[in-house]
Amino acid sequence: MKQPFESVVAQHGATVLRVCRVILGPHDAEDAWSETFLAAMRAYPDLPEMANVEAWLVTIAHRKAIDVLRAAKRNPLPVDEVPQAPGQDDAVDVEAVGLWSVVKELPSKQRQAIAYRYVAGLAYAEIAEILGGTADAARRAAADGLKNLRRHYPGAISKGASS
Repeated sequence: MKQPFESVVAQHGATVLRVCRVILGPHDAEDAWSETFLAAMRAYPDLPEMANVEAWLVTIAHRKAIDVLRAAKRNPLPVDEVPQAPGQDDAVDVEAVGLWSVVKELPSKQRQAIAYRYVAGLAYAEIAEILGGTADAARRAAADGLKNLRRHYPGAISKGASS
């Protein structure tokens, strides 16, 4: 018997949010997270009991994140000044901001492969299924992404992350 959907959200919600943050950055991630779980809630009754729920959710999150990126490209919103600075409750880790800016500059396949491998913990075969391609291509994209992160943000990514 499948677990209640609320349990699925509790168990996998944090991983899906981290994946959305890596793909979209911290500002658009919550919207993609919400859209992911709305879509998942509708489809959950038809999901086979033996399905890998986390991989299924990451696939949905991937699609929702791509939707957000496409919408942003269609509707650019130029601003003259930066919106309101973060308040006390929204404290920003300066080191994390630097890392996010480097992650944002990675080619999308590398950024996505890193998110799915190192944030969601998916196997390369599952990543290949999400991105379209082979497991070797997914492995290469993740390796190239880590190499670029290490080059542009030394010390932030430990050598042990590539194992």
